[in-house]
Amino acid sequence: MRLLTLETTCDETAAAVIDERRRVLGAVVASQETLHARYGGVVPEIASRAHVERILPVIDEALRRASLKIHQIEAVAVATSPGLAGSLLVGLAAAKALAVGLRVPLVAVNHVQAHLYACQLADGPGVFPAVGLVVSGGHTNLYECQSPLEFKLLGSTIDDAAGEAFDKVASLLGLEYPGGPPIERAARRGRRDAHPLPRAFFREDERLEFSFSGLKTAVRYRIAPAGTRLEDAAPLSESAVADLAASFQEAVVDVLVDKCRAALARCGLRSLCVGGGVAVNGRLRERLQEFAAQQDVDLHLAPPALCTDNAVMGAIALERLEAGLVENLDLDVLPGLERG
Repeated sequence: MRLLTLETTCDETAAAVIDERRRVLGAVVASQETLHARYGGVVPEIASRAHVERILPVIDEALRRASLKIHQIEAVAVATSPGLAGSLLVGLAAAKALAVGLRVPLVAVNHVQAHLYACQLADGPGVFPAVGLVVSGGHTNLYECQSPLEFKLLGSTIDDAAGEAFDKVASLLGLEYPGGPPIERAARRGRRDAHPLPRAFFREDERLEFSFSGLKTAVRYRIAPAGTRLEDAAPLSESAVADLAASFQEAVVDVLVDKCRAALARCGLRSLCVGGGVAVNGRLRERLQEFAAQQDVDLHLAPPALCTDNAVMGAIALERLEAGLVENLDLDVLPGLERG
C-alpha cells in the first residue's frame, strides 16, 4: 500500500507518501511563515491562495523523494477538519481530483486526531488507550482515546488556544511571530515567579476546559496599567521581557499539566499522548516528563518534527483504510469541528 496524504488545514502545505508499515517514503512541508509574519498571525485569504500555488509542486516533490510516479499511489488521504475553510478546500479539491483520476480510495483525516496519532508513529501501537492533549495555535483539546479511531472530546479552550496566546503575548512583548520559540528563548533568562499571573480553572478537576484570554490580558496590564495605552507605556528592558515571558510560559504549562492530571484521573488511564505545535515547547516537555515520572504515567510526546503541521501524521488514514472507512466524492470540509 502506498498512501499519499495531504495537509492544508492552516498555513502549511504538506504532502507525504507512506506505506502500510507506516514507513515514510517521502515528505514535504512548505511553510507560509514569512507570508504571515508581517500581520502577526495567519491571514486566511493569503493562506488559501498560497496553498493553490504550492499544492501541486509539494505533491510532486513528495513523490520524487519517494521515488514513485503518481500512478503508483494506491489511496489518497486529506485533512478535512478542523481548520480554515479556504485552506481545507484546496487540499480536498486536490485529493478528490487524484482519487478520481487514479481510481483509488479517498480517506478523510481529522487534523487534531492526527496530531495524537503522531505519538503512535513514534512509539508504536501500545500508546492507546490514552488521554490525549492537543495543544497548538488553533486548538487546546483533551481527549479520551480508546484506540486510533475512537476519540472522545473531554474539554477544550473556551477562548484563545494556548498557541494563539503565545503569539499574542509575543506581540505584546515586541517579539517576533510565531510567538512560541521567541517566548521560550526569552523565558530561559527570566524568573518564572516574577509575576503572579492567573491560571484559569487550575485545580478545578470537574472542569476539563481551558481559558488563556485572561492570562493574555494580565500580561498586557503588566506592560501598561488599565487606562494606559500600550503605545504610551515605557519600553520594556530585556530583563523585564524575560521575566514576563517566563511567568507567562509557566502559567500556561501549569494549567496544561494540571488538566492532563485531572483527565487521567477521570478516565482511569495511565497513558498520556501529547501533540500539536506547542508540544515542541521545551518547558512543557520537561514538566510533563517530571509529572509522568512522579505519577507513573506512560508519557508519549510527538517528536518535534511531527508536532507542527505536517502530512506524515496523516498516516492515521491507514487505520481508517484497514477498517474499511473510505469516503464518497460528496465529502466536504468541516472547518469548525472540535475547535475550541
